[in-house]
Amino acid sequence: MTTSRYIGRFAPSPSGELHFGSLIAALGSYLQARAQRGLWLVRIEDIDPPREVPGAATTILQQLEHYGLHWDGEVLWQSQRHEAYREALSFLQQQGLSYYCTCTRSRIQQIGGYYDGHCRTLNHGPENAALRFVQHHPVLSFEDKLRGKLIADENLAREDFIIHRRDGLFAYNLAVVVDDNYQGVSEIVRGADLIEPTVRQISLYQQFGWTVPDYVHLPLVLNENGAKLSKQNHAPALAQGDPRPVIHAALTFLNQPIIAGWQDLKLSELLRLAVQNWSLPAVVPGSS
Repeated sequence: MTTSRYIGRFAPSPSGELHFGSLIAALGSYLQARAQRGLWLVRIEDIDPPREVPGAATTILQQLEHYGLHWDGEVLWQSQRHEAYREALSFLQQQGLSYYCTCTRSRIQQIGGYYDGHCRTLNHGPENAALRFVQHHPVLSFEDKLRGKLIADENLAREDFIIHRRDGLFAYNLAVVVDDNYQGVSEIVRGADLIEPTVRQISLYQQFGWTVPDYVHLPLVLNENGAKLSKQNHAPALAQGDPRPVIHAALTFLNQPIIAGWQDLKLSELLRLAVQNWSLPAVVPGSS
């Protein structure tokens, strides 16, 4: 799908409540979209039930509203998009661009951690097998609008990667590309922890013949041990009280201009000024 209007998005997985690191990604993508008078969409990436926390999706949406980050249109739920993913898989199979693989993680670890195409010509059936994308045209670098040219790990870029999991679930790289194209997303603003899979996603865009969006990877918030602030390492949920000090802290983290008298402003006015002052070049790339 192509569009001349800026369309951005925030796409959390409901594996827990939003924390300060999540807010950085949400706020950065929101400000980038609003500064260009574009649309800002929200998508709930609920395609991995074993990792999801009951009620987290509802809480995430409530948190966004509490922090004044109001989205455009309806929320898109990946759990309702299975037919679109099946169509994408069918297209790749018809093009001879996928194959079933029965290799285990332990085997791949034993050969160095990168898949070697072992099952590409073995003609396995779907039983107890993952589906892999045939990587004929690896993407070895891409341009990030904040970080400049980023060079991929060549082994990862050339790897035939999984697009449908052995357990029957759709893989993240497939679903995110199908949905960003469907929603007409023109620029993806997200955390630097997602730099690595970007080249895989670009290769899927190209194989489908879809327009590749622009990319911006924001710095990560680190904990006291230097690890990424995440749900997995029990990052505390966003405070439920006055959102303005947290928004101010997030703007400071993103190296944005200080808004004088922010303590006395309504949340809506604080965010309006944040949009007005937004400068992507001012953001320090930081962690990757």
